[in-house]
Amino acid sequence: MTLWCAIRTFAAHADELGNPRPSAPIVFLKPEASLIDGPIDLSGHDGEVHHEVELVLRLDATLQVSHIAVGLDLTDRAAQAAARPEGLPWARGKAFRGAARVGPWVPWNDDIEGLLDLSLELRVDDEVRQSATLRGMSITPSALLDDLRRWAPLVEGDLLFTGTPSGVGRLHPGERVVADLRSSNGVLLSQIDLMCC
Repeated sequence: MTLWCAIRTFAAHADELGNPRPSAPIVFLKPEASLIDGPIDLSGHDGEVHHEVELVLRLDATLQVSHIAVGLDLTDRAAQAAARPEGLPWARGKAFRGAARVGPWVPWNDDIEGLLDLSLELRVDDEVRQSATLRGMSITPSALLDDLRRWAPLVEGDLLFTGTPSGVGRLHPGERVVADLRSSNGVLLSQIDLMCC
């Protein structure tokens, strides 16, 4: 299983970090072993670990979306920033142990364009930090999958993290992080509820 992770799919998130808005999908990889359960361990990071809430897609044998869930793409922002000036890979900033979380899976039988009616929200100690509908995406899940199917060695069970909306921020020990994926009528579909330590 591979974790394919898209970046800058929400224009507002690209803008908040001062990054250019891409005209085509850009992805990086996380190892399967970076996906764990349990508390968010912030130790071992010299810099800041930031939260990024995302819609995650799971692919079936025909490379269609079989299930969806809310996900967390955790980023060691200092390690990522240190690699950027020299154009080095972001592995230390994005693929560390515990850098990914996925909530409960929900079967998805609808058209992929129906994903745009879903919404994401992330709260830290009950304060809303990130909130957006997927209609705010400038590069949609459908566009991401179409691009990956053209060149990537996708297999059944692969996961696609589809990118985060604006509002990313630093996490601190003792904080509670709750991430929700909701339907268009507000029904909770998938949730992550974790403590930082």
